[in-house]
Amino acid sequence: MSKPPSDPPRRAPAAFTYEDEAAELRDNGRQGERRRKPESFSENIVVTPDEDDPFLNPEKDLSAVPVATPLRRRTSFGKIAAGAFGILLSLAIGLWTDSLIRDLFTRADWLGYAALTVLAIGILAVLALVIRETVGMMRLAAVQKIKAEAEAAILETRPAKARAVVAQLTTLLSANPETSKGRATLKATEGEVIDPPHLIALAERELLAPLDRKARALIVNASKRVSIVTAVSPRAVVDLLYVLYEAVRLIRAMAELYGGRPGTLGMFRLLRDVLAHLAVTGSIAVGDSLVQQVLGHGLASKLSARLGEGVINGLMTARIGIAAMDLCRPLAFHALKRPGIGDFIGDLTPSMSPRGNNP
Repeated sequence: MSKPPSDPPRRAPAAFTYEDEAAELRDNGRQGERRRKPESFSENIVVTPDEDDPFLNPEKDLSAVPVATPLRRRTSFGKIAAGAFGILLSLAIGLWTDSLIRDLFTRADWLGYAALTVLAIGILAVLALVIRETVGMMRLAAVQKIKAEAEAAILETRPAKARAVVAQLTTLLSANPETSKGRATLKATEGEVIDPPHLIALAERELLAPLDRKARALIVNASKRVSIVTAVSPRAVVDLLYVLYEAVRLIRAMAELYGGRPGTLGMFRLLRDVLAHLAVTGSIAVGDSLVQQVLGHGLASKLSARLGEGVINGLMTARIGIAAMDLCRPLAFHALKRPGIGDFIGDLTPSMSPRGNNP
């Protein structure tokens, strides 16, 4: 009786690799290792093309590659002299004060104590002045910091930085009652907007739109005052002094409106920045664009030369206000339209605007 044929033994399951993959593993000496799973990176990665990489192309000219050099501060003999004479003057004032108080004590004790009291009041006043100026400079720096961080947050893919910028902006403008409605809207929609550009745009529309309207009113009023005063003033020196006065007043009001509130030193710095902004943008001179805007409305043929000069000065004041608005505004213009010089011509010359022609 023959035995039934037995089943062949079953082969245990095994894994196989492709030839190119096996060769790659042998070349790298990493047989048996598992490949890393694909991952995503949230950091900013800058990929340099192979043709621009000096390490892959030794023949590439390395002179264009920036080299990190330590920052060297130049020694200024003027600063050394000013510091030395300042210390000498401070010592002289100190010795004179000490001698004065001693002489007053020798005459009468109450005179010496009165001098000490006056000296203490003066020192406290100087300290308060220094603190006020420091706080004003810090406010101006905070506005510029928010603006720079907002521009960087717009390019991000995650809303963390944009939300931090909105929180800083809300804190900066919390003392302004005109932003209360916008702050309430941002609080109600907190967490609903996750796109950084849309979040920054929402904050710009809700918080800065009412301030922009008030800033435009400040520019219009200052321009009208300059236009009227310079049109009736008899001297060019009066025109220059009044334009300077209105410009400083307008820049300070613009800074306070957007949360800057500079001190005296901060005001000088802000005025310098506004003039530099005008010089860079080519808006400091009465160029062809401004003349064409005025002449295009028929101003030369309908107004006298003196009144036309007043309107030109008013438009220049408006340009200073727009430059101050650009610098003092904590966010750049993206969601809202930036005002231009043409938006104020109708306010300075109502007869030239369509509204002024209506009965």
